[in-house]
Amino acid sequence: MRVGIAHHFGWAVAVTASNDHEVVDRRTIELIEPGVATAPIHHEGRPLEDAAVEALVAEVRASATRATSASLDDLATDVARPIVSMSLRAWPADFPDDITVQRRVPYEAQADSVMYRQVLADCARERGWDVLLFDAKDVERLAADKLGRRADEVLHGPRAVLGPPWAKDHRMALAATIMAG
Repeated sequence: MRVGIAHHFGWAVAVTASNDHEVVDRRTIELIEPGVATAPIHHEGRPLEDAAVEALVAEVRASATRATSASLDDLATDVARPIVSMSLRAWPADFPDDITVQRRVPYEAQADSVMYRQVLADCARERGWDVLLFDAKDVERLAADKLGRRADEVLHGPRAVLGPPWAKDHRMALAATIMAG
């Protein structure tokens, strides 16, 4: 089984597919515990000093790790066969770890999102899953090219079989599993 993720702040769409691209599970998973700031770099309220933001990021990351781990454990339990990989939207390999740098343009616009992807990647690796990265802008097109004549059936067919919701996030996550195979 392969899992594709379309993440957002605090939650994600997870699509699990077999080697022949059959969707065996689709769900929304929680990536953070209730009541915790979902965007610590873009937190709302009065401006914080770097040390306070570092503490907030550490708190949010710990919460995200706990929530993401629980969500992935639930997913792995519910899927009948072992999961071998998770595909995530790529982030810059040289993305800075330093919070002070992350608070500056151009990093501040990506920092919270990158944190969620890094936590997802860490949690997947802890489970022995391969972590694969994709470009959200072209993953669906690349998957369609790989599938050829089956593209429409595989990428859009789950809506007819499973019913709604089956939207862009679901197709992107499924496409990522196809490219991982």
